[in-house]
Amino acid sequence: MMRLPGIFAVLLMVAMVALLLSCSSSHGDRIVVGSKNFTESFILGELIAQQIETHTHLKVERRFYLAGTYICQQAILAGRIDIYPEYTGTALTVILKQPSGRDGTQVYQRVKHEYESRFGLTLGPAFGFNNTFAMEIRGAEARRLNIHALSQAAAFAPEWRAGFGYEFLERPDGYRGLVATYGLRFAETPRVMDLGLLARALKDHQIDLAGGNATDGLIPAFDLFVLEDDRHYFPPYQAVPVLREQTIRQHPEVGRALADLNDKISDTEMQQMNYAVDSQHRDTRDVVREFLREKQLLP
Repeated sequence: MMRLPGIFAVLLMVAMVALLLSCSSSHGDRIVVGSKNFTESFILGELIAQQIETHTHLKVERRFYLAGTYICQQAILAGRIDIYPEYTGTALTVILKQPSGRDGTQVYQRVKHEYESRFGLTLGPAFGFNNTFAMEIRGAEARRLNIHALSQAAAFAPEWRAGFGYEFLERPDGYRGLVATYGLRFAETPRVMDLGLLARALKDHQIDLAGGNATDGLIPAFDLFVLEDDRHYFPPYQAVPVLREQTIRQHPEVGRALADLNDKISDTEMQQMNYAVDSQHRDTRDVVREFLREKQLLP
């Protein structure tokens, strides 16, 4: 009986070592790309994966739809994924919990420095577009009310039903700060909805204001109108790949491949890819492959 605690201690130590090894070990000749659980993140994850497959000899494993920001952050810290697409404003406010800034270059550098010093992560070059949050109303309503900015919305919000994604309601750069900045009071408690359902719910008059994304492909398709953030509440949200520094050290060719994606995607191009997947129901791999060919990044 006296030896049992010693046995338990050994077993515990073995388990801890195994956990640490699983978190820090490399994937050898395999790169694991993750994404969040919405269309644009899935497209960017596929873009990263195809770029690595095309320009290196590495195999790529896809682990997409990993829920939201926190889950992706934990997955990359644990070594379960090597890369995933993120947004600088999200990294700054949600992960680093720092106050937002307005200058895109400064926000990028702040996030890159903090990720490298605190997490052993780094940022690849920005893809080129800024996917800020978009407070959307129906286009017909915007024209009828002659409204174009969020500062004008407070007068009409008491008659509106709003809908937001769960993460937006919880994050520090989300709902609470938005309504405080603009003095918004809605007709009822905002509905919590999947991001992919917000635009359709707005179009179908289930809600009157949706907290979507600026590059949502359904905005022009459904004649929605994005209210201007005229008090500059939201920080820049440049899309960037987040990478483990260990991965770049072991496979510098990955960094070189991703560098070719620097500033390659405009806001409009990202919106068009989202539309192709969301509305036209095209296969994401085909959409990404077509985009890479247009940019002469595929042979």
